[in-house]
Amino acid sequence: MTRLKIKAVFLFFLVIVPGILFCLQAKAQEIIDPPEAKLLTKFPFQLLSGGIIILEAKLDDFSDTLNFILDTGSGGISIDSTTCAYLGLKRVASEKTIRGIGGIKNVEFSMNHTLRLPGLSVSNLDFHINDYDLLTSVYGLQIDGIIGYSFLRRYIVALDYDEHVMSVYTPGNYKYPKGGQLMRPVFSSIPMQPAVIKENKTVQSNFYFDTGAGLCFLMTEEFAKDSSMFQNGKRMFSTQAEGLGGKRPMQLTVVKEVKIGPYRFRKVPTLVFNDEFNVTSYPNTGGLIGNDLLRRFNVVLNYPEQVIHLQPNKQFYQPFDYSYTGLGIYIENGEIMVIDVIKGSPGDKAGFKENDRVIAVDNNFTRNIQVYRTLLQNSTTRIKVIVMRDGVPKILFMKVRNILRKK
Repeated sequence: MTRLKIKAVFLFFLVIVPGILFCLQAKAQEIIDPPEAKLLTKFPFQLLSGGIIILEAKLDDFSDTLNFILDTGSGGISIDSTTCAYLGLKRVASEKTIRGIGGIKNVEFSMNHTLRLPGLSVSNLDFHINDYDLLTSVYGLQIDGIIGYSFLRRYIVALDYDEHVMSVYTPGNYKYPKGGQLMRPVFSSIPMQPAVIKENKTVQSNFYFDTGAGLCFLMTEEFAKDSSMFQNGKRMFSTQAEGLGGKRPMQLTVVKEVKIGPYRFRKVPTLVFNDEFNVTSYPNTGGLIGNDLLRRFNVVLNYPEQVIHLQPNKQFYQPFDYSYTGLGIYIENGEIMVIDVIKGSPGDKAGFKENDRVIAVDNNFTRNIQVYRTLLQNSTTRIKVIVMRDGVPKILFMKVRNILRKK
């Protein structure tokens, strides 16, 4: 090789190659910012007892306004079987199953629909079909369906519990409000949030982040047993809860402390139940965090980025509901009925019977089950309830039990 060629090769490596490496390095350091999250719509929601969120929406081109529960504990989106029949929607058989506290069952689907929220239409949604008669009976409001992961995965959703307003944004850079905390749950179709529980000992586990659960906190008997949560014994009250698949007997108690990120809640009402159908996927999770606790934050659900932002709101320090009646009160054929009475409970001691029709609570004759549920949370006074039994009115007096008290 001539001296001239050697010099040319030397100059190539001295000048050209470092330039190429510099370009590659500069390119590797480039960061392309996603677009800013854009507000698509904002609209009011209704908050029922237990923190249940009700959204009004329409389906396809039907004119009827429907009531949907916003539920981070749902892995899809669903419609009530009665509503499906009323609207004449086509049903398609499937081999898929859904799991609830009352059991496991196969579900049909109604395919390719458009959900029309105020200011926003969401297309290409496949609704699974389920029976929500029990939820309608519990809340005294027609429940037409549940909005879950199939919707939430597409947007950033902000829930303002102070103003009862929901805002929906496109995915992108979102400016979170000050004074909050960004959580990074384990994300699948249902987010699992780490929480620390203090009772006889301190235990950490994942718990489903469940806005569709009208309770504060729930754990399985398996988790409580394996973690020795109540190894020194704990006062428990027999009760029941409602969910997909029906009603389920549970035990009501209080946990000394629940810690979510930096936020601590003391003396938290907690339900403990035998998870026969492994709804909680134990041991992956120990139970769930319900919306009677989560409503104490303004929440941003950013499923595209797999984060959740919590900001304490005006309800953060609101006292928990420690009342215990032992009564199961539901709407049946437009009437508020006593369907279940737990033996030995305050309701049982007051003389309530199954099939009593509730006429008034503390001289309130509105026959609004949401109002009556609120009145029955008063554990400081004796409550007067007027019922109709076998066509005869009766006045019953009940002292609602406060589960914090030893006697």
